[in-house]
Amino acid sequence: MPLIYLAVAALAIGFEQLLQMKYGAMGLIAFVALTLGIKAKNTVIGGIGAVILVMLLAQSG
Repeated sequence: MPLIYLAVAALAIGFEQLLQMKYGAMGLIAFVALTLGIKAKNTVIGGIGAVILVMLLAQSG
């Protein structure tokens, strides 16, 4: 079981690094806001993070 947690943590860190390389600091801020909003069950913060991520993805596509 600890191996699964380690793998998930490594994937999350890798995803954060990829997001920061492609979308810069704003992408990282949006991802952190979305994550914090989900963990804290705060829809406002999660929604702000989700909207920023969608705007960044729509801009690049």
